[in-house]
Amino acid sequence: MSPTIFQDGKFRFFFFSREEPRMHVHIHTPEGEAKFWITPTIELAVSHGLKARDLQIIERKIREHEDEIREAWKRHFLG
Repeated sequence: MSPTIFQDGKFRFFFFSREEPRMHVHIHTPEGEAKFWITPTIELAVSHGLKARDLQIIERKIREHEDEIREAWKRHFLG
């Protein structure tokens, strides 16, 4: 199961269930995908097929939606 947190244009922000415990978010686009850590700071963990510009946009959107992502994580993983 991979619940979508939010969709913004071509970017889908979601979690994979039963993955590692460190807070993070996955992003999928038609061009590729990425994973960003949320804790202790927001930073790129891994990226495949995405250009630097898309990664900048994604990071900006994560920062804009940080509270929403954290709350969705808590609901999904901590019940």
